Amino acid sequence: MEKRWWQSAVIYELYCKSFYDTNGDGIGDLPGVIEKLPVLAELGIDAIWFTPIYVSPQTDNGYDVADYEAIDPRYGTMEDFKRLLEAAHGHGIRILMDLVLNHSSDEHRWFQESRKSKDSPYRDYYIWRAPKADGSEPNNMGNYFFEGKGSAWEFDETTGEYYLHYYSKKMPDLNWEYAPLREEIYRMVRNWLDMGVDGFRLDVIGQIKKPAGFPDETRRIMPNGYAVDRSARNHIPGVHELIHGLYENAFRYYDIMTVGELSGSTPEIAIDYVNHDRGELDMNIHFEIAGRKEVPTTPRQYKAIEKRWSSLLSKNGWIVQYLTNHDGPRQVSCFGNDTVYRKKSAKLLAVLNLSMPGTPFLFQGEEIGMTNVYYDSIDDYNDPYTLGRYRMEVSEGKDPEKVLKDVAWVSRDNARTPYQWSGKENAGFTTGTPWLKVNRRYPEINYEADRSSEDSVFRFYSRLIAFRKAHPAFVDGDLNFYMEDDEQTVLFSRKCARETILVLANCSDEPAPITLPEEVKAHVFTEAVTNREGKEPRTELPETLEPWEATIFTLSF
Repeated sequence: MEKRWWQSAVIYELYCKSFYDTNGDGIGDLPGVIEKLPVLAELGIDAIWFTPIYVSPQTDNGYDVADYEAIDPRYGTMEDFKRLLEAAHGHGIRILMDLVLNHSSDEHRWFQESRKSKDSPYRDYYIWRAPKADGSEPNNMGNYFFEGKGSAWEFDETTGEYYLHYYSKKMPDLNWEYAPLREEIYRMVRNWLDMGVDGFRLDVIGQIKKPAGFPDETRRIMPNGYAVDRSARNHIPGVHELIHGLYENAFRYYDIMTVGELSGSTPEIAIDYVNHDRGELDMNIHFEIAGRKEVPTTPRQYKAIEKRWSSLLSKNGWIVQYLTNHDGPRQVSCFGNDTVYRKKSAKLLAVLNLSMPGTPFLFQGEEIGMTNVYYDSIDDYNDPYTLGRYRMEVSEGKDPEKVLKDVAWVSRDNARTPYQWSGKENAGFTTGTPWLKVNRRYPEINYEADRSSEDSVFRFYSRLIAFRKAHPAFVDGDLNFYMEDDEQTVLFSRKCARETILVLANCSDEPAPITLPEEVKAHVFTEAVTNREGKEPRTELPETLEPWEATIFTLSF
């Protein structure tokens, strides 16, 4: 397959609400992004993925869309967006939008019309079912936010039926079986592409096909009797036909990038979405490494997961690399050491993410080593998952302090706190009151302080991105791990016809002895990139790695 632009690109996920506020209302906006584009251009990224910036009541921070074809006034206007497109393209940066096609907001015009009458022409845009004989829900499905009684069905008195919502009751699921709805979606997508948008990330796209007949779920039944079984809701037979229809009616006509969020996917499942010949998606996001996990992925597990997923590249598929996004903990707090070795471990994680096969995604703030937030009170949190789980577990009699500690670790708010631009009030994010409290560590961790530091995380990211672009092995090279069972180190090579790259990383607070095979040690390598500050470049491969050391060597021929 001929290489596409997105295979060598570095993508920056931008959470507009928390990026930079120019009008003092406490919410980041599009003019703020335009103002900071030179910073992102200096970083070296190739594209920005915006989480949803459409009109929304913000029940789930924009993932509840009330108008797919309008910019939310909180962020600016459509003219601001068009100015952003032009400015970003002027910097050589492409723009990707978030498509939320599993559900809409209940404030969307489609749903407002749908609920008026069983005879409404919009009725079948959503999924309505009659109550059981006793008036209860059509089945035992629970919603993911654990809100209220926990059901995924909400009774609507106007027509005496229930509508389906996998997420909040404010976010009814769309009915992809209905052709007029699909045609509306195709038209909307083409409008954005005609405007100049360069691609999409498709939210929970693997669950737009619903279970036939809606039987009761039998796994993951909660104490209240409702079940939350993602395996019963993802990758239902028929989903590929729906996504292929989206490709045939919109994607195929444009030079764009599409990435699907495919929760519950394995390499064997994902290849049917991302094999280039199938005409569906370009790549997928999985959750085996990152996500809302109680226990972080270990180095040994990381190597095994990467080895499995890299197999997609030999099957005409492609993958995403990321360690943080808007849905989980900050990578330096989750996988690194966010105190003594914060900067060094942040750089190590940058090396891993930018050296693996596939297209790397960075999340805003990684480039300055931002950390988890750990608020003192549940009242400071905004995330519906966090609030729902907290209330449910406290109602079951669990200790509120322990529950707060547990939910704090995996809260999506860890990634969503305002960007820390400076040590000034509110981290320089806004002159007003921020929509979400800033991280209390902002006087220490911020863009200005980092850029003025000798061991700047930002400058390391910038050098590393440039190095990646200069070396084809990172895009074309095979992946080969060494010391695969070791729980402390991640050692691997990337080899293509033109070059060999060797990456050594010690993911721990202790020195790490390394053992490389003789065929590796027999070659002469040159140290090219390292997070070892203030030391002369090595002229030979080391036998021991420093705590949180990450070093890239190139093979000399």
